[in-house]
Amino acid sequence: MSKRAIGVLIACFSTIFIAYAIRYSYGVLLPEMLPALAISKAEAGVIFSSYFVAYTVLSPVLGSVSDRYDVRVILALFVAMMGAGTLLMAFSSSLLQASLFFTLAGIGCSACWAPVMAVAQRWTSDKRRGMALAFIDAGSSLGIVAGGAAVPLIVTAFSDWRMGWASLGGLGLFVAVLNFLLVRSYPAEQSSSPQTRQRRGRFAGIAYKQLLRDKRFWLIGLAYLLTGFSIIIPFTFLSTYAVQELAFSYESATRLITVIGVAAIVGKMVMGPISDRIRNGRIKIMMLCAILIAMGALGMAYSRGWVLVVITAIFGAGYGGVWSMYAACASDYFSKESAGGIIGLWTFYLGIGSTCAPILAGWTADITGTLVWSFIIAAAGAVVSFILLIPMLRSPVKNK
Repeated sequence: MSKRAIGVLIACFSTIFIAYAIRYSYGVLLPEMLPALAISKAEAGVIFSSYFVAYTVLSPVLGSVSDRYDVRVILALFVAMMGAGTLLMAFSSSLLQASLFFTLAGIGCSACWAPVMAVAQRWTSDKRRGMALAFIDAGSSLGIVAGGAAVPLIVTAFSDWRMGWASLGGLGLFVAVLNFLLVRSYPAEQSSSPQTRQRRGRFAGIAYKQLLRDKRFWLIGLAYLLTGFSIIIPFTFLSTYAVQELAFSYESATRLITVIGVAAIVGKMVMGPISDRIRNGRIKIMMLCAILIAMGALGMAYSRGWVLVVITAIFGAGYGGVWSMYAACASDYFSKESAGGIIGLWTFYLGIGSTCAPILAGWTADITGTLVWSFIIAAAGAVVSFILLIPMLRSPVKNK
């Protein structure tokens, strides 16, 4: 592997790392933000959903744009916006301000998945696609681990949750500069080839009308939607649940997020290579992950003490293994050259699930007086996701 390829993959890894550290540190900081901003759980869900509204609207656009234009500029600009929005969260004093600032962070983050996974695939071989994407995606788990471990320490040291947001925002701006220095859209041999130029000129060769008539595209997209719905509820409210209903200390409650991150690393690094070796490996791993997510979310509703830690780890393994599989499916079943656009369209569905989930879960908790039912709803979403993927077991892989 060339030095340039290594540099691109480092930048991709770093982008995923900071994007997920910012996204899921919201749940880590939420127990401190609730009394400070005097908001309900449903209103807390609105803030998180505002992030996903922006993320949902722009992800399909940026996924497609990344197939045509310079990914270096896209990633540098949008990661800088993500860092700026996160930094501004440190100055929020109301529901409206926090929602607007986190919307800006969501706008920036919309470039931190589909374009990143698409450019990473261009710089890796087909035979090791699952392993390579699992490595890049490991940045998300390490971001969660770092956020779950470091952010509470920062909050405790400064006795101020705002310093947590300020630290994450500063790191986001640093990664934006790193992207500008290291990222390149294509290897030199692909960038200069007539075939590559022709694919760019034809909007990366993607036939959207044909794609939208493909049953496989809808099955995977809807499963993706429900996966996002299922995982975002624990990430939003698990720490709050542990503090308010299980009498955990703030430090102990936030460590549960770290447990998810550590288990996710194991899930990614184990399941990614396995998916390269077995028939319909991506789909089978996605179905396994749906089962683990459902078990984890349901277990959170009824577990206590060390059992909750084990259940959280099960959830984390499922969460960790699933994302790179969806990204790899874009190339396996459709088009490698148009992977950015396809992943972007699927991310639109993901965003719908992620936008609805925090509000529904928070509203349910406010009405029932407990977050138990919110976790049950999350488990149900994962079960339906599993069911949607069953027909895909009969679909042959074309591009592997």
